[in-house]
Amino acid sequence: MSAKDSRFRELGRRVLHQGSVGTFALHELELPDGQSFTLELLRHPGAAAVVPFVDDESVLLIRQYRFAADGVIWEIPAGKRDPGEAPEVCAARELEEETGYRAGRLVRTGEILTTPGFTDECIHLFCAFDLEPGTLAREPTEWIELHEVPLDRALDMIHAGEIVDSKTIVALFHASRLRRQSL
Repeated sequence: MSAKDSRFRELGRRVLHQGSVGTFALHELELPDGQSFTLELLRHPGAAAVVPFVDDESVLLIRQYRFAADGVIWEIPAGKRDPGEAPEVCAARELEEETGYRAGRLVRTGEILTTPGFTDECIHLFCAFDLEPGTLAREPTEWIELHEVPLDRALDMIHAGEIVDSKTIVALFHASRLRRQSL
């Protein structure tokens, strides 16, 4: 993803909060010119997200309530990695938990840093094919509706501003490219 640069040094840190999303701390940093400053950073365990293909033309999208977004938004299945969990295992687990489908095949399409100004969260992106019935196991805090949408319509929804979730936008663009290469 990114190369560590030894010219930038961490001088110390003070943990402010450790919770289920990660560790929020103040980091004292030194720049190559000797200047130092304090930066707030959320250390995140990482996540995986998956575009599930129903067939060659359609994908599964979810509508999910997000308090931070003040409402319901369009997304793809995604979630936080468990300690030591491989990204593809997380993607498969989240797909099944949120949609009730298992992937017969997962294809890695990339990874993104969500907001590198304040968090190190990295989301690994996948496409899922050959879906099979699985076991729905949503978290008690999740309110989700499942929708089958033609991929071309999903791309139009991005351009129309209906899909605003960044991981979903990037993953759908990757999925579209993968589909074009497969045709």
